[in-house]
Amino acid sequence: MIDLGWALRTARGANPSSMPAILARAAAGCGASDVVVYLVDFGQTTLEVMPDLSRDGPPPPSEAVGATMAGRAFTDQKVLVADRGDSFRVWVPIVEGSDHTGVIALTLPSNDDTLLEACAELGILAGYLIAVHARCTDVYNFFRRRQAMSLAATMQWDLLPPLVLHVRGLTVASLLEPAYDIGGDCFDYSLNGNFLDLAIVDAVGRGLAAARIASLTLSSYRHDRRNGQPLATIHENLGTRIAQECEKNSFATGIVGRIELSSGIFSWTNAGHPPPVLIRHGRVIGELQCRPTPPWGVTGREPTVATEQLEPGDCILLYTDGITEARTRGGEFFGVERLVDFMNRHCAQSLRPEAMLRHLVASVRTHQGVDDLHDDATAVLVCWEGSPVDDIS
Repeated sequence: MIDLGWALRTARGANPSSMPAILARAAAGCGASDVVVYLVDFGQTTLEVMPDLSRDGPPPPSEAVGATMAGRAFTDQKVLVADRGDSFRVWVPIVEGSDHTGVIALTLPSNDDTLLEACAELGILAGYLIAVHARCTDVYNFFRRRQAMSLAATMQWDLLPPLVLHVRGLTVASLLEPAYDIGGDCFDYSLNGNFLDLAIVDAVGRGLAAARIASLTLSSYRHDRRNGQPLATIHENLGTRIAQECEKNSFATGIVGRIELSSGIFSWTNAGHPPPVLIRHGRVIGELQCRPTPPWGVTGREPTVATEQLEPGDCILLYTDGITEARTRGGEFFGVERLVDFMNRHCAQSLRPEAMLRHLVASVRTHQGVDDLHDDATAVLVCWEGSPVDDIS
């Protein structure tokens, strides 16, 4: 069988570049061969191969997300098997905590449930190795880049939490575009016991100037959140710090919120940002209203903390105006109505939240008629199931 203990001990003192070779040797214990490690790119569109330095010859080609067996295993987060006659080709998701990092492909001599379960554990092991090594190497980052990344985008990606969080009773999925040139958009979330804290930010402008505002905003938010400040204080301090520390006419719109997981009470403030969208029973039932303040950095009224009682299964969509204000060459906006129609159609298909957001960004691109969006477009989808997130029974 797969010797996970050996793999953990060996990886502890190994060069991060040797991870594919370690996984291949561990998998050989159950007769697996032709092991290939794929890492998803930052745009979540392509699975890039991380070469096994212990093997000769060129690495296999990359695989498209959603259009190949590897892509389907990544999108659906399921182990997939193809009968090759004398063997079975298997694709296993790599799960980094609860985030989705890539896929391992390997060939097995038999289609045995015990072997497939061991392969799934290999994907979990790979995710944990990536999470540990990523703190001291750029190797994984390098193989996830399909193109050069701007300095502003680099600043933003280094600030962000994982794009996906899956725990019992709660899912958070997020996506940023264009992935290699974002500047002013960012988001954050943190699962703290009985509370999920979350924020979304859209800083004015583009490039480094916008990235600096966004970085200050996210850092201020985390500082106050970690010091136990209430939402109203966090909101007020964001505005004060941007006004004091940034250049004239600098500002950011955004939302800071908190969900009490035991009760489903969602509390939030709004700084000149598009309101959250509430999805219930697979349908958008409306926008959640909160009297907004002017954007952070602009003098204005004291914040209002609004509340909404969620029902089990409810989802909240936060987004930036790069989605609704994407427009065709003729000037037609994507708009809120089209966004609502999209969510209604895709919620009915019971897609995973992260897959739904990938389809949303693809729909926005199609509407705009270009591969790269003219403005940052960010979305965060939070789904609360109503069950305790710490239930391990």
